[in-house]
Amino acid sequence: MQPSQYVNISTLVLVLDLCGTFVFALSGAMVGIKQRVDIFGVLVLSFAAANFGGIIRDLLIGAVPPPGIADWRYIAVPILAGLATFRWGWMIDRMQSSVQIFDAGGLALFAVSGAQKALDFHLGPVTAVLLGMLTGIGGGMVRDVLAAEIPSVLRADVYAVAALSGAAVVVAGRMLQFPSAPVTIGGAVLCFGLRFMAIRRGWQLPVARRRDRSGARSQPQVESTDDGVGRG
Repeated sequence: MQPSQYVNISTLVLVLDLCGTFVFALSGAMVGIKQRVDIFGVLVLSFAAANFGGIIRDLLIGAVPPPGIADWRYIAVPILAGLATFRWGWMIDRMQSSVQIFDAGGLALFAVSGAQKALDFHLGPVTAVLLGMLTGIGGGMVRDVLAAEIPSVLRADVYAVAALSGAAVVVAGRMLQFPSAPVTIGGAVLCFGLRFMAIRRGWQLPVARRRDRSGARSQPQVESTDDGVGRG
């Protein structure tokens, strides 16, 4: 890889990371407002949703200290998003559909950027795909745990599958030596498209049936997760 190409890829990863950071920070702050925590709690949830997926990824690949705590931009972006949400949360709450769409965009950005970074550290294709998915869903899982909720990604939502698909496109494109920019865009579009269609059409992953006391099979009760906040 030529040095100029490496710089371009690094810049692309940074831009994708910061855009995804802002979107997921909004989702974390909205959870804090819905839980009626104070401004510090809102900022904590905003930071967790925005950065913990990337922090976990960086710790696993040995990129220490993680930019999520070492780069001021990754700290400033969630703080600004959290403060804006705390001040104008009522306005963001009215735009539930828009927030969900932005969340789908953040998932796509994080999934492809996570896979790109894993490949830059010369990890294998399977590991890169998994780390791309983890980057997309990790922050939301930490956010939900801090908010005393079951992580929404575990509640039959088509979320991690979308992240896996987008990351897989990036990894496959790198293995086939396709240009990085079109492949990254393609992976992001696929991830976003799957998540968007899941939101619009109510797609859910299968849930196990269980028998009631009479022995009859009961229909699985799937809790709706389309509550207007991001999943991270």
